Amino acid sequence: MQRSLKVSTAIRKSISAGIAALSALIVAPAFLSAGAASAKPIYFDGSYVGAGIAAGVTNGGQQGDAATFGGNIQGRVAIPSVPISVRGAVLFTNKNSTVIPALTYDVPIANNTNFYIGGGYSFVQKDGHPTPLGNRDAAVVMAGVEAGLGEHIAVYGDAKVGIRAYKNSPASAVSLQAGLGYRF
Repeated sequence: MQRSLKVSTAIRKSISAGIAALSALIVAPAFLSAGAASAKPIYFDGSYVGAGIAAGVTNGGQQGDAATFGGNIQGRVAIPSVPISVRGAVLFTNKNSTVIPALTYDVPIANNTNFYIGGGYSFVQKDGHPTPLGNRDAAVVMAGVEAGLGEHIAVYGDAKVGIRAYKNSPASAVSLQAGLGYRF
C-alpha cells in the first residue's frame, strides 16, 4: 500500500512539473508578442509534419517501465473553418514505438501561435517494452503549443499523459515532446 502511494505521489509530482513547464511555454510567447493589448491574435492555420525529441519522465514501478528518451514524428491536419485539428504522433526508441491518433481543440494565444488540448489513443507496437509513453496501449490526453516561423516552418512542443499506460501497474505515463515541422 505504501509503495503504491509513493509511486502515485511521484507520478503526481512528475505531472505537475510537466504542466508547469508547459504553462511557461504557453505564456511566454503571449508576453513576447503582446504589442497591442486589444488586438486579436492571428490563428496558426495550415498543416505540418515534423520531427524532434520525446522524453518519457515517469516510471511505472515494474521491470521494463523505465522512463525512456527517444524521438517523435508528429503531424497536424487543420480542419478549415473550425478550431479543431486531426493529429498523429509516433513516439519511438531504438527498440519500440507507439502510434497516437488524436483530435485537438486549438486556441490562438499570440500571432501565428496556438495552444491546443485534446485526446487520443496510444497503440504500442511491442506490448510490455518501453516507449516514451509507457509500455501498453492507453487513452492519451495532451496539451501543447505550436507556432509558425515563416511560411513553411512550424515549431511545436507538448505534453502527453497516457492513462494507465504501464503493464501490471495503475501508473500513468508522461512524455514531453518538441520538434520542428514542414508547414504546407
